[in-house]
Amino acid sequence: MTRLLVLLHLVAVIVWVGGMFFAHYCLRPVAASQLQPPQRLPLLAAVLGRFFVFVGMSLALLWGTGIARFAQVGAAIPGNWHAMAGIALVMTIIFLLIVFRFHRRVQDAVGIQDWPAAGKAMNTIRVLVHSNLALGFVTVAVAVLG
Repeated sequence: MTRLLVLLHLVAVIVWVGGMFFAHYCLRPVAASQLQPPQRLPLLAAVLGRFFVFVGMSLALLWGTGIARFAQVGAAIPGNWHAMAGIALVMTIIFLLIVFRFHRRVQDAVGIQDWPAAGKAMNTIRVLVHSNLALGFVTVAVAVLG
């Protein structure tokens, strides 16, 4: 059972952190270089909307498997697990801020073709994703290096 929990936990991390890496360093720069805002912003808003569904599922899996592992270990929870949970909480809050504040702003602005407003909200998402990506790498380092 422990190995299954760890496997599911890692799959969820790969989806979330790997997806952020792909979006930030591969998709966004190419879209920015090849598409004008009226094409780029609706595309990115739609891609992020789809990605956020998978991140939401990954978050449920991450928190569920993490809590299950805490319960398995009991009082002897390693310190790095507490660090990972703390960082995960910050990352989750940032994700929720992205989804419920800034992605909604992008969608609303795209809906009325207000490209400057959509671009401004998308830039905020970019900064927040970059922060979450850095925190994700720190979390992986904490997990591996203990």
